[in-house]
Amino acid sequence: MSEPPPVYTQQPGQPPQQQYGMQGQSTDYGVKSGPPPPPGPQPPQPQQNWMPAPTAAMGMSPGLAYLTQIDQLLVHQVVELMEVFTGWECRNRYEIKNSMGQQVYFAGEESDLCMRQCCGPARGFQMHIVDNTQQEVIRVNREFKCCAGCCWCANLDTCAFELAVEAPVGQVVGYVRQSQYCWVPEYDILDANRDLVLKVKGPCCVCQGVCCTWDQEFVVYDKGMKTELGKISKQWGEIGRASCRERV
Repeated sequence: MSEPPPVYTQQPGQPPQQQYGMQGQSTDYGVKSGPPPPPGPQPPQPQQNWMPAPTAAMGMSPGLAYLTQIDQLLVHQVVELMEVFTGWECRNRYEIKNSMGQQVYFAGEESDLCMRQCCGPARGFQMHIVDNTQQEVIRVNREFKCCAGCCWCANLDTCAFELAVEAPVGQVVGYVRQSQYCWVPEYDILDANRDLVLKVKGPCCVCQGVCCTWDQEFVVYDKGMKTELGKISKQWGEIGRASCRERV
């Protein structure tokens, strides 16, 4: 059972809003669609603090120019109350911000309804990442693999989780692939030719809860695993929202 893909619409200065269905909407994530608002006074909308758009260098996609101005990104999952109270798996949505709290991108998941409920975090999906002009600048694809997830068998293509990253959309620039390991999770960062570029090594325990409130850190190394180049940290949130941030 498939759902129509989500469409993100936005007014100037407002965060993208996810809409469902096909009522006069386009599947182009950079095109605003749908019926105009009714005449008369409109209810006030919350203001979103967006990062000012930088000037793109020659040959660079305007949406990717943000990444030349920052050294840190914070990813916050949007709380879905239906998922919190019922456990019904919803499409994940994320606000991507810089260290000053200014929103840089908005990410929205596109996935099959039945797969979300039956396969949970092992499902296949597309993640659409748009900037504040509503242009899709990055697309992340993960195909569903029924045997994926076993760390001991991740050396086999059918048993390893893999993400393909497109930037701009339609041009694959690299892959993130699960590596074979016995205890500590590891991932390979590959270029478009599938040559190894970077390695990511996670913690020995990825559990988070009331008794495990420390941050989970995934360290980025060069391909020889000798030099630490960066870090991906999953922070512990408040108890009331932790249940709906488990895949941030």
